[in-house]
Amino acid sequence: MTAPAPRPSRKILGRLSLPERNFVANALRTETVGGVLLLVAAVTALIWANTAGGSYESVRGFHLGPSSLGLDLSIQHWAADGLLAVFFFVAGIELKRELVAGDLRDPKAAALPVIAALCGMAAPALVYVLTNAFGGGSMAGWAVPTATDIAFALAVLAVIGTSLPSALRAFLLTLAVVDDLFAILIIAVFFTSDLNFPALGGAVLGLAVFWLLLRKRVRGWYIYVPLALAIWGLMYNSGIHATIAGVAMGLMLRCHKEDESEQHSPGEHIEHLVRPLSAGLAVPLFALFSAGVSVAGGALGDVFTQPETLGVVLGLVVGKAVGIFGGTWLAARFTKAELNDDLAWPDVFAVASLAGIGFTVSLLIGELAFTEDPVLTDEIKAAVLMGSLIAAVLSGILLKVRNAKYRKLWEDEERDEDLSGVPDIYELEDPEYHRRMAAIYEKKAAEHRRLAEVSGGEREDGNGPA
Repeated sequence: MTAPAPRPSRKILGRLSLPERNFVANALRTETVGGVLLLVAAVTALIWANTAGGSYESVRGFHLGPSSLGLDLSIQHWAADGLLAVFFFVAGIELKRELVAGDLRDPKAAALPVIAALCGMAAPALVYVLTNAFGGGSMAGWAVPTATDIAFALAVLAVIGTSLPSALRAFLLTLAVVDDLFAILIIAVFFTSDLNFPALGGAVLGLAVFWLLLRKRVRGWYIYVPLALAIWGLMYNSGIHATIAGVAMGLMLRCHKEDESEQHSPGEHIEHLVRPLSAGLAVPLFALFSAGVSVAGGALGDVFTQPETLGVVLGLVVGKAVGIFGGTWLAARFTKAELNDDLAWPDVFAVASLAGIGFTVSLLIGELAFTEDPVLTDEIKAAVLMGSLIAAVLSGILLKVRNAKYRKLWEDEERDEDLSGVPDIYELEDPEYHRRMAAIYEKKAAEHRRLAEVSGGEREDGNGPA
């Protein structure tokens, strides 16, 4: 009896489907621009905070807003609680899309990024806890090094000029989406103050109305924007961090197309409109009013002497890289999946190191974890900056070593010799493409034969073609 043929092993980090590749390319293009603005905002904040006397503290501590609604907030709080709600709204849409139309819709495909992301959050938290357990520090900041900042990471890629293949970029993006989900859960569960149940009830009611309007296909920004602002204000006053409102509304949007006549789902359309606002304005302004810490008197060097700050640095640099790499390797090992033939495990480690850039959400969690100690809050922020910088330099070196290989893979993915608008590597799998190319080659061959006959006739009599 003939033995059954062995089932082909599943490849991990293989080439994306064409629609997924196009989506990832568009999303990362906006995030890269936003990441560069984020870098500029962070540098500006550091220069402003260390050269302009007390003006930085005066500006970000300036209060405005209606106190009767419980919204008399400092500019720093408006940036953290208000503008970041836009960032988390986009994160909610991204998560919903991944669950219904992206890599996370297939449990087998979702296992790898989910396991990698979970290990990439658990390992930094463990590193922080161990560092502070032996050093006698505070455990309150365990969640600070668990976050990845995709925009900052992509800005680093843009600066060092590496050309990651789309599979690695998509892996990084999916990691960040799952990372954001668990960061949201951490904020909601561990950083919720005393609950105001009437305000929470109002926020839940507002979300129910938001969902019902979406279900009824009601259109008009003039309806949704005021409703979203009301939900945000109620969520802020409820004691739950206001960014949760943004995530909840993002998750409610429909992110799948109902029929072929629908070019984009409502979620994709709204994400296309809001993502530039998030990446280009909301996150850079948050960085501007949060990243300004004093570096005078060796403050950055001091991050290596305190258990809390050292735990953050080690968590970002060591915990993230080891956690994500280890989670990916274990997922491949126990599912018997094989790494894409074009890549090697050092490539996975380099991307894992890049994920150690934890800026935006790490700064936010740092503010929430040590809200009663402003001095330690600034020291934690300095640790986030230092850890992210070290992770950026380390990953930059590792990626540069393999940049020639990445560039070749990227060029192969982008090559479009027939100018069809579809990369040739995808068309090679399409029978219609082969028929079209065969016709083109036959036409060229016929033209070459005709020219050969003409030139041959001229050589025979010297007086032109026969």
